[in-house]
Amino acid sequence: MTQELLELRQSILEERYADALALIDELEDMSKQAILRNIESFLVHLIVHLIKNQIEQQLTNSWAASMSDSILRIQKLNVKANKTAYYVSADEWLPLLEEATKAAIIPASVEVLNGQLSVIQLSKQVDRKSVIIAAQSLLALSYHYSSKELPAIIVDRLAELPGGEAWYQR
Repeated sequence: MTQELLELRQSILEERYADALALIDELEDMSKQAILRNIESFLVHLIVHLIKNQIEQQLTNSWAASMSDSILRIQKLNVKANKTAYYVSADEWLPLLEEATKAAIIPASVEVLNGQLSVIQLSKQVDRKSVIIAAQSLLALSYHYSSKELPAIIVDRLAELPGGEAWYQR
């Protein structure tokens, strides 16, 4: 990015405004891609825990904290600087969730049932559709609640997951 900024400065100084605008577009795209990569990373983390929850039929404080943190960070990253638009709108999650679910199988295999299942075994057992639906439901909250309200709402929603009621009542 440093090189692009130097080129932008030079283009402006030389009054090559078309080149400068093209560089600004490139910088905007680079920034958006970096944000989307961060969002995708948190999605994988969220889905690993949803897979663990689905297979083990329980919810721990650690998993709940991790899922909550992922959703809160996604909410923060997803809002554009103008605070009125999103990088990923509410109806655009499905392809990202499908990819994140594929990517989450390997790390989840290490954690689910203390690594007792191979990647292939886990992949066959996971109901991907249910995991994606759960993730979509949690992500949808980020569009309807402020960052102050969202943590409590997430806790309530996590209590609805398998084993969530027992976790919630502890």
